Amino acid sequence: MGKYFGTDGFRGEAGITLTADHAYKVGRFLGWYYNALRERNGDNEPARIVIGKDTRRSSYMFEYSLVAGLTASGADAYLLHVTTTPSVAYIARVDDFDCGIMISASHNPYYDNGIKLIDCYGEKMPEETLLLVEDYIDGKLHVFDKDWPELPFAHREHIGCTVDYVAGRNRYMGYLISLGIYSFKGVKVGLDCANGSSWNIAKSVFDALGADTDVINNQPNGLNINNNAGSTHIEGLQKFVVEKGLDVGFAYDGDADRCLCVDEKGNVITGDHILYIYGCYMKERGKLLNNTVVTTVMSNFGLYKAFDEQGIGYAKTAVGDKYVYEYMAKNGCRIGGEQSGHIIFSKYASTGDGILTSLKMMEVMLAKKKPMSELAAPLKIYPQVLENVRVTDKKAAQNDPAVQEAVSRVAEALGDTGRILVRESGTEPVVRVMVEAPDHDICQKYVDEVVHVICEKGYKA
Repeated sequence: MGKYFGTDGFRGEAGITLTADHAYKVGRFLGWYYNALRERNGDNEPARIVIGKDTRRSSYMFEYSLVAGLTASGADAYLLHVTTTPSVAYIARVDDFDCGIMISASHNPYYDNGIKLIDCYGEKMPEETLLLVEDYIDGKLHVFDKDWPELPFAHREHIGCTVDYVAGRNRYMGYLISLGIYSFKGVKVGLDCANGSSWNIAKSVFDALGADTDVINNQPNGLNINNNAGSTHIEGLQKFVVEKGLDVGFAYDGDADRCLCVDEKGNVITGDHILYIYGCYMKERGKLLNNTVVTTVMSNFGLYKAFDEQGIGYAKTAVGDKYVYEYMAKNGCRIGGEQSGHIIFSKYASTGDGILTSLKMMEVMLAKKKPMSELAAPLKIYPQVLENVRVTDKKAAQNDPAVQEAVSRVAEALGDTGRILVRESGTEPVVRVMVEAPDHDICQKYVDEVVHVICEKGYKA
């Protein structure tokens, strides 16, 4: 992790920890850097950079600041306007852009925002490029064998321009529609757009495929993104599906890289269910390469039990879509994701794509002629208790022999009926103790045992 860029871009509260000045500098650097790389390859055409944004009030401010920086450095900025994160990744890849920028803080509240950088392959920007951006912001840039206390401004005909690129967004929608191999005619679908990026895209795609589409939270005003809406507040969609008698519901987050579903009875279908349903569907058709579904350590114990029953293998990575995608790319896996509904179908996209995920779930329902509740039924989600303990030293607390012994005792007692996971938070001085078992009381009992030892040994902050 760098100083500014975390696993999901440069995030912060707009106007406080992430300012228009930061955005301008990010633009200045990227415009200059990609032009310099082109020149080194004997190409004098200006760098082309594509930008998308979500519906937050501050997204305009960051968009215009980035554009000012890019054009001042001599690059051309192509604007997709309000669009989803995966659409920027798709367009950066297929339209030969030097890089893509998405302005969003995903599922965070409206007052946060972020700048997410995407490379020309539609993947997360490589760490070394992000570190150069940070060095420029901090005034200590060293690249191409010299120091750059300041970057030159473009002048005369070399100043960049902006291009209205709404055609790119439309082409991405066309791509999604082209993936619909069954007609959705007669299927009643509910969509929760979180008052975010998908508000004017998702319904058009479902309508084009013939669904009867009902939408909630598709009236963004700059301040209501993710507010009691979308995949992080799915109770609204649950109620909507039941009251309207719909066949299925899909909820996206603010930038639509996640999707959770609601079955026809109003039950939540999590990312784990999606991995299970689609993993089984792929295996049946001989499409599950390496017989592996990629999960993170936070996937439910019940998912692994269900995979074992189906003879499906699985990998477990650290928490974060970045790690899931890296594992998939390295090992040639076709499906992976997280409980949160961030699912990657690597044959079709290089990033989690909520609308694509919902289309894939529709495909399984239509191919198997079964309702969502029936597809999800074999997966029994185990009760889980998770406790966060604030500690003075998370490494020492985890490595303490007494703590480790307590953890082993629990693991042994659970055997193959459940599991314990103790891990540290990436961002706070917190150790997370989690137990999954057949019933809630057992989970609580074992979590308490381990937390008791951590406290007894004096690590509690």
